Amino acid sequence: MTNIDQYDYHLPSDLIAQQPLEKRSDSRLLVVNRQTQEISHQHIRDLPELLGAGDCLVLNNTKVVPARLMGRRSMTGGRWQGLFIETDANGNWLILAKTRGKIQPGERVVLENREALEDVELELLANLGGGQWAVKPLSEESPFDILERVGRVPLPNYIRGGEMMPEDWKQYQTVFAENPGAVAAPTAGLHFTHELLNKMAAQGVERQFVTLHVGMGTFRPIGVDDIEQHDMHYEYGEITQETVDKLAAVKAKGGRVVSVGTTATRVLETAAADGTLKPWSGKTNLFIRPPYEFKAVDVLLTNFHLPKSTLLILVRTFGGDELIRQAYREAINEEYRFYSYGDAMLIL
Repeated sequence: MTNIDQYDYHLPSDLIAQQPLEKRSDSRLLVVNRQTQEISHQHIRDLPELLGAGDCLVLNNTKVVPARLMGRRSMTGGRWQGLFIETDANGNWLILAKTRGKIQPGERVVLENREALEDVELELLANLGGGQWAVKPLSEESPFDILERVGRVPLPNYIRGGEMMPEDWKQYQTVFAENPGAVAAPTAGLHFTHELLNKMAAQGVERQFVTLHVGMGTFRPIGVDDIEQHDMHYEYGEITQETVDKLAAVKAKGGRVVSVGTTATRVLETAAADGTLKPWSGKTNLFIRPPYEFKAVDVLLTNFHLPKSTLLILVRTFGGDELIRQAYREAINEEYRFYSYGDAMLIL
């Protein structure tokens, strides 16, 4: 049994970043060397010097959808809030929802657009438990067209209580976002600018893309004492044959696969489950915890993660338990900025 309390730590609340830096690549970078056990302090803009020609960045090109929903119950006029999670083959939505009072299947909710005007209605089909509902939008539009009009940026609650500002539209999205479907940003990717990516490419650092549509379960704290009893959430991911071939060529030449974020890591390790990286698409509930042995990832770039989270467990499994504990203590002592809009760590 591995007790979840082993993954707890105290973070002063003033270290939780409430907005990103003006220039993404100015974020601080805690560099952790597993071979020498040394920790040093750099910046994201130093990545071209920290990585070598022949290394390859693997970036998650998911695009955050404006998934936070606001509206009123048609019957009572009471306030209602929801979070879009995904759609099914029938065009129904899976959402997380909360409202005062008891709400019943068959009721409708009128969504408000960002000008606070009434817009599309949702019909509540079934209560799935745990705050989850199956709902049907009463519109023939595509889900993403509806969300572009009525949705808000789904910031985590630790950023301004989840309340978005206009600049979050751009800031809570990577510059290489392409495939819509995430309800949370792949935060390690937020540090990159086109300028930095081009500089790295000019120095021989390649880049490839995978997709993992980040779900809210990513940030959900583990609610059981024994981490092995945790029921891991599913998220959709994909890696193409072309990317697999490119990464095989990188490894054959002695280059390193540099996974940008825990989300890209879960795709790579799911696709390499039998020891060989293969093309893959589908849903993964891979929970990386000790004594997991990594099969595809050589270097990890990641943000700092919440206590008692699956992400923190993944990072400590990759970097070595005591070394990453020490790195977190150092980051707190040096007042690094934490979580989604915060600074980053490079584990070599």
